[in-house]
Amino acid sequence: MSSNSPAPPPAFAVISGAQVDEVIGGRYEEVVRIVEAAYRTHGAGDTVNPPSYFLRFPDRPDSRIIALPASLGGEHPVDGLKWISSFPRNVDAQLPRASAVLILNDPATGYPTACLESSIISAARTAASAALAARELSAHRERPRRVGFVGTGLIARFVHAYLVGTGWEFDETGVYDLDRAHAEGFTGYLDREGTPGAITVHDSAEKLIRSSDLVVFATVSAEPHVTDPGWFTHNPLVLHVSLRDLAPEVVLDAFNIVDDVDHCLKAGTSLHLAEQRTGGRDFVHGTLYDVLTGAVRPPADRPVVFSPFGLGVLDLALGRHVHDTVRAAGDLAVVDGFFHEMRRHG
Repeated sequence: MSSNSPAPPPAFAVISGAQVDEVIGGRYEEVVRIVEAAYRTHGAGDTVNPPSYFLRFPDRPDSRIIALPASLGGEHPVDGLKWISSFPRNVDAQLPRASAVLILNDPATGYPTACLESSIISAARTAASAALAARELSAHRERPRRVGFVGTGLIARFVHAYLVGTGWEFDETGVYDLDRAHAEGFTGYLDREGTPGAITVHDSAEKLIRSSDLVVFATVSAEPHVTDPGWFTHNPLVLHVSLRDLAPEVVLDAFNIVDDVDHCLKAGTSLHLAEQRTGGRDFVHGTLYDVLTGAVRPPADRPVVFSPFGLGVLDLALGRHVHDTVRAAGDLAVVDGFFHEMRRHG
C-alpha cells in the first residue's frame, strides 16, 4: 500500500546569464572540449536529437522561435529543451537578435531541474563547434592565415573569439556586412581586441571570399546570396554557420561536412536546396564525427564547407556543465515551492 506522504518535491533553479558567463566566459578550450565530447557521444549513438520545431508567424515572416528537444547520454545523462527566438528587427531597437532559455530535465523523473538563460550558451556552443571544425578540417591542409567574416553580429564575434582563444593567428581579417555600420562596429571590436595584421572592410561578399582562406558565414539570410562557385577556386575552408548563404551550385562544387545529415538537410538550408536540386545526398561527404574519428579526410584541393545545423545535445552538454558548476559553488538559486501540487489524490 502506497504512503500518503509524497517524496520531497524536486528542486528547481534559475541560472542567470551573468552566472552562465561567469562559468564559461573566456574558457574557450574547455568549452570546445565539452562540445567535442558531445559530438562524440552523438556520433556513437548515445543521444536522442529529434528534428527542431519552427514556430513561424504569418504577420512576422522574418521572425521565428525554435524548439530543440534533446537527450544526452554518457556518464551524466540529461534531457532538456532549448527554446530560442530569432527576431532580426530587434537589431533596430538595439536589442540582440536572438534570445533563449534552456530547460534541463532529470532523466529519472522527467521533472525540470533548471532554467538557464541560454543566448550565451547557444552562441558559445555555436562558436566552439566552428572552432573545433576549423581545427579538424584544416589538419591536412595549409592552416589558413586570412580569415573573412560575412555577417558581423554576435555570432561572428563569438566565432572570432573562439578561433583566437583556441590558438588561431591571422595575418589578415576581412569584414563584410550589408549594413556598413554593422561592419564598422565589428571592426571596432577587432581593434579593441588588438587584432594583429590588416583589417579590411570589403564592399562585396565576392571580394571578401576571394581574399580569405577561412570564410565564416554568420548572417541572418533566409535564402542563398552567394551563387558563383568561381569565387571559391582558391579552395578555402568555409564555416557555413548561418546555413542559408550558399546556392546549390556552390554546395555541389564543394566537399561538404555537416554535424548531422538529417538535421542539416531540412528547413530550406543550402544543403536542403541542393538535395531538392539533385534528388540525392551524395554531395554530403561526411559528418564532423567522421572527421574526428578519421573515417573521412577532407581534401586540400577543393573548397571544404562545414554546415552545422546546431544540435540540441550541444546546448545540453554546456548547460549541464554550467548547472553543475554553479551548484558545486553553492550559488544555485532554487525557487522555493515551484512544484506545489505533489499529492496524487489530494
